[in-house]
Amino acid sequence: MNEVRIPAFAKLNLRLDIVGKRADGYHELRTIFQTISLHDELRFSTAKKPGIGLTVSGNVPLAQEPVEKNLVYQAVDALRQELGIRSGTTIELKKTIPAGRGMGGGSSDAAAALIGYLRLTKKKLPKSRLLEIAAGLGADVPFFLLGGRALGVNRGDEIYPLDDIPKQHILVVSPKDIHVATPDAFRWAEAKPVSLTKSGGNSKLWEFCALCWSAQGSGLSNDFEGPVFRRHARLAEIKQELLHRGAAEASLAGSGSAVFGVFPSPTMARRAAVRFPHDQTFVCETISRDKYLRLIKAAP
Repeated sequence: MNEVRIPAFAKLNLRLDIVGKRADGYHELRTIFQTISLHDELRFSTAKKPGIGLTVSGNVPLAQEPVEKNLVYQAVDALRQELGIRSGTTIELKKTIPAGRGMGGGSSDAAAALIGYLRLTKKKLPKSRLLEIAAGLGADVPFFLLGGRALGVNRGDEIYPLDDIPKQHILVVSPKDIHVATPDAFRWAEAKPVSLTKSGGNSKLWEFCALCWSAQGSGLSNDFEGPVFRRHARLAEIKQELLHRGAAEASLAGSGSAVFGVFPSPTMARRAAVRFPHDQTFVCETISRDKYLRLIKAAP
């Protein structure tokens, strides 16, 4: 029986600017993605029974959605239809990344599913087509085919690689009792309509790039913080506690509800984690693009 294992790494948004609301109802974004070592794991194997068998375990919500709505299932189903594959596959997804906390766990799982299923079936797709399928699954999914540090524009689905930064030590605090739905966060942000011309869009883009997280690691920013913190004051308290406990910087993760701090060392991050006994905490580090690609390709 053939088997493939592949990790699915979480991400942080080092900077997230909401430029405005587009005519199509989506939001125009400028964001800097960064992969971190916190990860889920997927295991694929061939099966005699046709179709897709998916089981999910680990750090999952008490009320799980039907497997057909899981992005891993949808990713594999999209490839099966694209490639005309009828043979069966069994997928085991072990969750460590907490769901609904702004770290892209579902999107990363989907990207890993695309890569893992192609490896299992020994099939290939042009990169451009794979990116199209990824974007159809979710705005963050294309980034996870690349990893490292990257610029995301439009809905965050148009990805441009950026130079990696030196390794940073991260403490992620995930409150168990606070969940922020991404559509709610966008609604709270009350973005104004935007119409970007080609020249206007480019000027905004380069202005944003000039403010990207520098090689020294400064410049965390997230437009969701204001509206989300106003509704969930404890998240602002977590950010302040991280800074008080030695974080050089701290920020909301995506649209929340996780909050992360950048620490000078993993030891300081572990000491700070003790201050959050009622929350899930994860001490991890940033991952460069080269290391990311090695890790997702090295799994047997």
